Amino acid sequence: APILRNLADTPERMAELDVNEGVVPLIEMKFPEKGTLITPIFPAPTNARTFVILRLLGVLAGVVAKAVDGNMPADQETIRYTGVYGEDFEGHSYLMREVLGGGSGGRYYADGEDTIHVVPDSRNLPTEFTESRFPFIVEKLGLAMDSGGAGRYRGGLGYEKHIRMLKDAHFMSIADRSILACWGVKGGKAGRPFSVVLDPGGPNEREFDALTDAEPIKAGEVVRIRTTGGGGWGDPLERPIEEVLRDIQWRKVSVEGARDDYGVVVIEGDEPSVDEAATTELRDQLRSERGENEPFFDRGPGYAQLSGGATSAVYDYV
Repeated sequence: APILRNLADTPERMAELDVNEGVVPLIEMKFPEKGTLITPIFPAPTNARTFVILRLLGVLAGVVAKAVDGNMPADQETIRYTGVYGEDFEGHSYLMREVLGGGSGGRYYADGEDTIHVVPDSRNLPTEFTESRFPFIVEKLGLAMDSGGAGRYRGGLGYEKHIRMLKDAHFMSIADRSILACWGVKGGKAGRPFSVVLDPGGPNEREFDALTDAEPIKAGEVVRIRTTGGGGWGDPLERPIEEVLRDIQWRKVSVEGARDDYGVVVIEGDEPSVDEAATTELRDQLRSERGENEPFFDRGPGYAQLSGGATSAVYDYV
């Protein structure tokens, strides 16, 4: 039902539509034979079934997007749980788990929303609460720059959170979107995938797997969590220069991202500005370097890792 609401004539009409059982008869569902990912048989593991359910929404959105020439939002974040556990300074065992949201997809009329939470009643935990209960300090909590997929309408941004442990502990994560990013549509680019890095920029830097439950963290080390960005909608080279400059000023897009993803050359300074002549030249160059038959969906660089080197699938084209 939330997917089909996007077929309304206008965003205003979409907001008026209730999500209720009246939409259900419009959909005929046919399941594959028993024993597949979505029709498991005991003792197949099903604890994280929410991940699969949310991915199926993305599949439906992609199918509908092809049928309506892309007039659907690009793909959005799904879900992840991260946390730390160990013993506090008084010797008591603790477990801190958190559901951090990510970005929604760009739409044919607007950018995606930042740090949405698809799990009902879930929010990032207040720093004042966690620091008073657990042996760590939250050094940073904000938007993850460049995480939203580039597009005429940019994907929403995910979170970036830095935690410095005050006592030895372990890190755990049950997360989606660490390889396959949220797809971009109709020329839009995929968002940046989920990642967790220990001691970023330090001598012990290493990346954690998205599915882990016992990664050791030493007192004084920092864990950097970056959640998924939404996919972009439409050609990034068509995004107005003033909107790219605004994103730089709001620290949603870096100067490097503006150049590489949007073809916008920025003159840095206290008041950044755009070199319009250089921007026109760079955008013309980037357009000429692109192939004539671009895929309708962009899945990001992680797709090649799972497909044996292919950057797109046959059904990614219209």
